Amino acid sequence: MEWNLLFFFNSILLGVGLAMDAFSVSLSNGLNEPHMRVKKMCIIAGTFGFFQAFMPMAGWFCVHTIVEYFKAFEKFIPWIALFLLLYIGGKMVWEGLYGEEEAEEVVRLGAAGLLMQGIATSIDALSVGFTIADYGFVMAFVCSLIVAATTFCISYSGLIIGKKFGTRFADRATVFGGVILVFIGLEIFITGIF
Repeated sequence: MEWNLLFFFNSILLGVGLAMDAFSVSLSNGLNEPHMRVKKMCIIAGTFGFFQAFMPMAGWFCVHTIVEYFKAFEKFIPWIALFLLLYIGGKMVWEGLYGEEEAEEVVRLGAAGLLMQGIATSIDALSVGFTIADYGFVMAFVCSLIVAATTFCISYSGLIIGKKFGTRFADRATVFGGVILVFIGLEIFITGIF
C-alpha cells in the first residue's frame, strides 16, 4: 500500500464504520446524563477513540506475530461484546425501571462502566488488524490514529445529540439508553456469528 489520498480516504471510511457502535453508545450516554460537562464528554469520546485505535493495532500485531493464537480467540469476540453490552444495558434498564429517583448518581457513567463500553464497542475492531496487515507499522499506526480521530468526532456528536434529547426525555432516558446498548450487543453478536 502506498501513501496516497486513497489511503487516507479508506482510513476515514474505516473509522466511520468502526465508530457506529461508539456513536450509539455515546448517544445513550448523553441521553442518560443530559447535563454532562464538556470535560467528561471529551473523556468519553477520547476513550472510544483510544480503543478504536488500539484494537486494530493489536490485531495488526497479532497478524505479524501470534496469528494462530489470535485465530483461536477471534470466535469469542462476538460473545465477549454481547456479554459486556448486555450487562451494561441490562443494568441501565433495571435502574431506569426499578431504581429510586434519588439514585441519579448511581446511574451515571463511571470509570469502570466507560472502560467496559470502550472495550465492548471496539473489540470487533481487532479483526481490522487483518485488513491492514499488508501495511507497514507506521502506515498501520497512522491508519489507527485516523480511526481514533474519526471515532472521537462521531462519539462526541452522539453525546451532544443524546444530551439534547435527554433533557426532553430524562424520565425514560436510562431505559432507552440501556435498550440501545442491548441491541448493539445483539447486533455485534449476530454479525460476528453469522
